[in-house]
Amino acid sequence: MKEIISVIRMNKMNETKKALAEAGYPSMLCKKVNGRGKKMIRLDFLEDLIKGQEISTPEVMESITESSRLIAKRLIDLVVHDEDVEKVVEILIDINQTGNMGDGKIFICPVEEAIRVRTEETGDLAI
Repeated sequence: MKEIISVIRMNKMNETKKALAEAGYPSMLCKKVNGRGKKMIRLDFLEDLIKGQEISTPEVMESITESSRLIAKRLIDLVVHDEDVEKVVEILIDINQTGNMGDGKIFICPVEEAIRVRTEETGDLAI
């Protein structure tokens, strides 16, 4: 079993959820999260601000505040059989890839055990 953790844009959630359900993966955990990637502040603009020079464009102001801004995203968490990982990842990429920064990330982690609380079924039967 594998856990697939995906961070996606807020506006892609419904389309992603629908595509996963239609492909046979309706079970998931979803939550709203805030985060940021590794885009860094442009220090040349910050130096101009410190020197008292006028900031002329909204893009300049955005670059100054960008280093601390957290962006609203959705986190989707699925546990699937090993043989389903490639298919689920493909769906996530197909729906969420725009070619722009902020499309998201996908993490794949091993799951050692799963237990269904209601019936105490374990392993593959629990998922």
